[in-house]
Parts: sequence; structure tokens; C-alpha cells
Amino acid sequence: MKIKPIKSDRELKRVLARIDELWGSKPDTPKGDELDVLMLLAEKYEDEHYSIPASDPIEAIKFLMEQKDLSRKDLEPYIGTSARVSEILNKKRSLTLSMIKKLHEGLNIPYECLIA
Repeated sequence: MKIKPIKSDRELKRVLARIDELWGSKPDTPKGDELDVLMLLAEKYEDEHYSIPASDPIEAIKFLMEQKDLSRKDLEPYIGTSARVSEILNKKRSLTLSMIKKLHEGLNIPYECLIA
């Protein structure tokens, strides 16, 4: 396959099909090198044309609350009083660095999800 930049969705589909064919190729072989290059090209094209916006920190907290069946009261050790939790969840107040650190350490929410 001739390697060149991907410029359309049609070309992306061809590259993805070739990646499937090459999947599992040993590193440092011609096929392994081709796989590496094609994966980089596909990733670059997808990042430019199908980027996923960063999540909203409050939505990340609400998602976690839903997944772990947590109440607002359960957030108080990480955020503060019930009034403060309400302000944060209603987006009337921003998370502080201290809150972000506590949420990350206590509830395992990735920093990337909490910093907007």
C-alpha cells in the first residue's frame, strides 16, 4: 500500500481495512512499521475530523453519582457543606483545586475530567 496523508472518509475506510489486515504484525518488521504509520495517520485524521469535546466536570461528577448510586450527601466529604455541593452541581460555583484533588483521590475521578 502506498502511504500518503488521509484526505477523505473514503481513504480512512481503506486505511482502517489495511490496519485490520496488519493487526498483530511483529514490531520492527516491514508490516509492523506500516501498521504503526497507518495508525498514526488514521488517528490524526480522526482527531481533526471527529474530535470529541472535553467533558464538563460537573457532568462527569453527575455521571459518577449515577453510576455509583451516590447522593449529594456522599459528595460532602470532597466538596464541603450541602449548600456548597448544591452550588457546585448547579454550576453556580466552580470547583477549587482542593475539591478536584479530593474528588480524584476519594472517588477516582480522573483529573482530566475535573479540570475544564
